[in-house]
Amino acid sequence: MRWFVLRATLAAAIVATGSQAADAATPAPSVSQKPVGAFGMQSAPVMRYPNVPLHSEVVVEVNHKGQVVRVKSTKPSKMQTFNLQTYGNALQMWIRKPDGSAETGLYRVTYDYDPKTRKVTRNVAIVSTGGNWGNEEGAADVMMDLVKKQAEAAHKQQQEQNAKLPSLNQIRGASPSPKPTPAATLPP
Repeated sequence: MRWFVLRATLAAAIVATGSQAADAATPAPSVSQKPVGAFGMQSAPVMRYPNVPLHSEVVVEVNHKGQVVRVKSTKPSKMQTFNLQTYGNALQMWIRKPDGSAETGLYRVTYDYDPKTRKVTRNVAIVSTGGNWGNEEGAADVMMDLVKKQAEAAHKQQQEQNAKLPSLNQIRGASPSPKPTPAATLPP
């Protein structure tokens, strides 16, 4: 334990003397430093909200459970990130009646962003009832199944890679259970 403290003290002394000489030769930075928050970490990035109102529409197919099956069409806003967020939100939606029942059909989902309140309002309206997608699985369930399959495949691939690695004994060149030799044992 003492050698570690001694080594750490020596290393700190060397760094301190080296940094003093380097500080004298280094010019002051011309770019301002980022503010540091609690625990010495940099503060969170500043969110930049749009200054203009945004509107996008997404037409979705809904199954008999109320899950969105797929996006049929979109009318994008002028901001790409807003469009991506609304598209992703629409794919994960459930559209049901207040009593909990659902109706298969096409629905229009509108998203309106108000720059004064910085809030997004979402409205849902039915376009038409029925459709041949009533028994299809919801898009969110399909995505979750895909992620599960990808994780299982990655895990299987990792196990196959690990099986090909040599054992520690092979790397060291030792047998799995070395037997003590008389020369290796110490006298009593």
